[in-house]
Amino acid sequence: MSTAVGMLLLLGVWALAIGNSGAAVMDAFYRGLWMLLPFTMQMALILVLSSTLGAAPVFRHAVTRLSRLPRTRDQVFALSCLLIACLAYLYWGLAMALGPLVSISFAREAEKKGIEVDLPFLLATTFSAQAIWQFGLSASAPLLMNTPGHFLEKQTGLMPLSTTIWAPATLVFIVAFLMAILVAARFLHPSRPQPLSQFPDASKLAEPLLVIAEAEPIDHAVPLPTLSDRVERSSIPVAILVTALAAWVYYHFRVKQLGLDLNSLNTVLFGLALLAHRNVSNFNRALQTAILSCWPIVVMYHLYGGVAGLLQFTTLGGTIGGLLATVATRHTFPFFTALISTVVACFVPSSGGQWVIQGYVTVTAATAVGASVQQSLLAVSIGDQMGNLLTPFWAAVGAGIARIDFRRFIGYQFAYAAIWFVLGVLFFRLI
Repeated sequence: MSTAVGMLLLLGVWALAIGNSGAAVMDAFYRGLWMLLPFTMQMALILVLSSTLGAAPVFRHAVTRLSRLPRTRDQVFALSCLLIACLAYLYWGLAMALGPLVSISFAREAEKKGIEVDLPFLLATTFSAQAIWQFGLSASAPLLMNTPGHFLEKQTGLMPLSTTIWAPATLVFIVAFLMAILVAARFLHPSRPQPLSQFPDASKLAEPLLVIAEAEPIDHAVPLPTLSDRVERSSIPVAILVTALAAWVYYHFRVKQLGLDLNSLNTVLFGLALLAHRNVSNFNRALQTAILSCWPIVVMYHLYGGVAGLLQFTTLGGTIGGLLATVATRHTFPFFTALISTVVACFVPSSGGQWVIQGYVTVTAATAVGASVQQSLLAVSIGDQMGNLLTPFWAAVGAGIARIDFRRFIGYQFAYAAIWFVLGVLFFRLI
């Protein structure tokens, strides 16, 4: 929050210095402050529903089974990274929640088989594989730009996903990046590995779930379940609701032939979370914990909206866009955009929030130099993830889940960050 306040102060003073009146600056701030109400709720639901889905036991059991398949160290890295990449492509929250569990489960099985795997290095590699969420089904900026009523619709119109995350260059980049980090992992793996057994706290996460099937004595003093309790433990309400949601999804995609946007993604996540937990009682228990995951964005996105308002509704955005256009050409624009986005990402650890702040300026500069708006959006995504890999914000989150100090593995991420940046700039400049 302090970073957002600092940006508001800096941009407010800058807007006044270039000739905007105090009333115009205040009006721009207020217009921006509340223009992201729908987007904020959409992102909060994505976080909550994905966390609820990831808490389902079915995911944890599947990870345990898959971790038993590899027979060599290369297979350990290949399968764990592929699994994390698939989860990240579906939704980044699933990869963030399950990524440490995947690494620890694979490290545990590898150690049992005598395969030397360094746990910190495996965590860094699988965390880097999560990067492809930037071009997956939960990529907030591309989804926002394909959602009717987004804040840049007057400048850009709707941006079909076939021109962003499903563009040929993007799909080829995803495959190339995954192959590159697997090749790099072969050469970067430490010669003296630190197995899972050297990290007692992390080892506890790999212990198999125990199912207690002992019959408990009947205590007649305990009241019988009420009708409400029986309904919430029944699968019938969930079946009815999931059927209704599935009908809406069919109507949205097949009848109206619309594309994936934030609302349709949330509908799908809602249905899958209900199916995974099977009844309302289980779903509500998971939901109570998952709701804690959305607290950072409930207020923060509105502050980012205030920053965007200063850029969009004063002359400041056009001024900054013009400055970028003077140093960049159509050929160098992806590099400069990704570089600037990397710096911004170090202070704004949110892809959606970053696009809200940078979107107007980036679109203005892209138009000035003759680059496509889609190219500018994809370059921002490259810089955003570069910042995520270089700074400890998200690494500390993953390390907290894995119960390991993030300083044990964040250094390895710098190498993967360099691969991500170089490949991204080349692909979105040349292809």
